[in-house]
Amino acid sequence: MSIWGKVVGGLGGFLVLGPLGALVGAAAGHAVDKEGWPSWLGGSGKSDRPGLRERLGKATADARQQAFAVGVIVLGAKMAKADGHVSKDEVAAFKRIFQIPQDDMKAVGAIFDQAKQSAEGYQIYARQIAMMFSDSPQVLEELLGSLYQIARADGALHPAEVTFLNDIARIFRLPPESVNRLHAQYERSGSDEPDPFAVLGVSPDASDDDIRAAWRRLSREHHPDVLMSQGMPEEFIAQANEKMAAINHAYDRIRQRRGLK
Repeated sequence: MSIWGKVVGGLGGFLVLGPLGALVGAAAGHAVDKEGWPSWLGGSGKSDRPGLRERLGKATADARQQAFAVGVIVLGAKMAKADGHVSKDEVAAFKRIFQIPQDDMKAVGAIFDQAKQSAEGYQIYARQIAMMFSDSPQVLEELLGSLYQIARADGALHPAEVTFLNDIARIFRLPPESVNRLHAQYERSGSDEPDPFAVLGVSPDASDDDIRAAWRRLSREHHPDVLMSQGMPEEFIAQANEKMAAINHAYDRIRQRRGLK
């Protein structure tokens, strides 16, 4: 069964603020409902129990994958709503990027449609995902990159979308270099290619060795096999491959400029 089938099958009839909370509760070993979420996940604090963070960080691979998929649906929908209007281009981009099987399209669409009613409440989901993947920042970077793609689908980034994306980056606690790479790749005008140095997270005056080392590190960290071992579902392989292509393209452009072999 695909990850989408698992999500839909396990979360039928959910309320928008419920499904990821249920997954977190299962991962943590006790029930966590809307009223009982820990304060550090945006709740009332009724579930502030010793060791919860640690148990959450050690969630099963299946729970991590389901949480990632739910996060894609809900955060994607709420990001699209950030500027007050969900465009057909943004919906089409969501379907294209994540290649949802036709059999699951209707059910996933129902979750997306319910989540897109309001941009509010995204912080709860973002915090839960951040905690589950606190040991895998590359997976969080991939998720944020997918949100950038949806935001740019209608041709430009609205200021409200930029604010939303920056807040997600803050909640995910992504390092500045990761955020800067995403800014370089997606926060640009028109069809201009991103600055290859910024994509690799290096200075234009960096040495050849430093540039080569940055490329190798990013290629290793963002390799699809590595990401899947950290909890990214196999269904997101196209997104991971696109990120790898951007990394390799940036390196190739710098090699050409400098005449490197």
